[in-house]
Amino acid sequence: MKYDFETLNKSRAGNSAKWDVGPNELPMTIADMDFKTAPEIISALQKKIDMGLFGYEEIPDDYKEAVASWYEREHHVRPQTDWMIFATGVVPSISSAVRRLTSLGDNVLVQAPVYNIFYNSIVNSGRHVVSNDLVYDQTDRTYSIDFTDLEKKLSDPLTNMMILCNPHNPVGKIWTVQELTKIAQLCLQYDVKLFSDEIHGDITFNEAGYNPIFGLPKELLKNVVVAVSPSKTFNVAALHASTVIVPDENLRGQVSRGLNSEELAEPNIVAIPGTIAAYTQGSSWLKALKEKLLANRKLVLDYLATNVPEFKWVKGEATYLLWFDVSELTENVTELTNFIRKDTGLILTPGSVYRGDGYHFVRMNIASPTEMIQDGLSRLQKGVSDYKK
Repeated sequence: MKYDFETLNKSRAGNSAKWDVGPNELPMTIADMDFKTAPEIISALQKKIDMGLFGYEEIPDDYKEAVASWYEREHHVRPQTDWMIFATGVVPSISSAVRRLTSLGDNVLVQAPVYNIFYNSIVNSGRHVVSNDLVYDQTDRTYSIDFTDLEKKLSDPLTNMMILCNPHNPVGKIWTVQELTKIAQLCLQYDVKLFSDEIHGDITFNEAGYNPIFGLPKELLKNVVVAVSPSKTFNVAALHASTVIVPDENLRGQVSRGLNSEELAEPNIVAIPGTIAAYTQGSSWLKALKEKLLANRKLVLDYLATNVPEFKWVKGEATYLLWFDVSELTENVTELTNFIRKDTGLILTPGSVYRGDGYHFVRMNIASPTEMIQDGLSRLQKGVSDYKK
């Protein structure tokens, strides 16, 4: 089947969080795609709605089987179905786990620059953020982990959870099995719960894909919690569906009690059929999506190399979010992105919101039809040119 990734839906503004912008503004920001989801998912939702029954929903075995089979087929690791708990989202699951598995005043470790909502989940729960900042090599434009610093911070008795972003948002890095093993070993050694957000795991562009942390040896999974979802993969965030995977039975009980006591484990009318359709019928659409995203990435990088060379891509092999080093252009990315928005209407995400060394970087969402990408690039060239004046 041929899928349409070029039609720009003119009614997309509606009540969209991404498109709640001013006239003539163009958001390349929030991690939503400007593509319709897979028609197989739309068909499944229409069928469900056509039933005309909107009562309470339960989690059928077919749901967990769909999740397990997807990970076996796409990522060559099959999680056990009895490890799984339905939840209404990855972020709600993180926040719940922070509250359930740590205490007020504890430290929760992240690796900045990282998805900014992690900070909200920690601080809003009365915990403290500690960061094992990723190390940036400006010559190679690559990131790595400072494991000496990581061990030092995990060994602090007040550090009781680590939130891992796997693959990493915003830098697009896919962690190797060796890196994940070392992280898991350190967390186990210092009795730190390890929560791995793997929401971006399906959109990868390397040959091997990403490495689900639940694929590590069983002895390393005693304190591991993983959250996955079709939301980024299939542009279905509003389904409010995710799966929390907890291999250890005792830890799973704690996580489950947290989710259920906070009323985060009950699906809405479309969450189950949407997820099952995505994971059982969505492979072809995802393959086509990746081809489109690679074409978009080439378009963006070729254009910038010629017209906006100050935007230097930090090579990543995951997500549809590009991370650009703009340190040659400015030391204040907030000022830069505000200027570009006011000057051209183009909205980019200043890397400073992700903390760490993010004040040198800008994030761009390229999951849009060609027409919109070209418009955004033209605006960016004008904005940077005017900024330099």
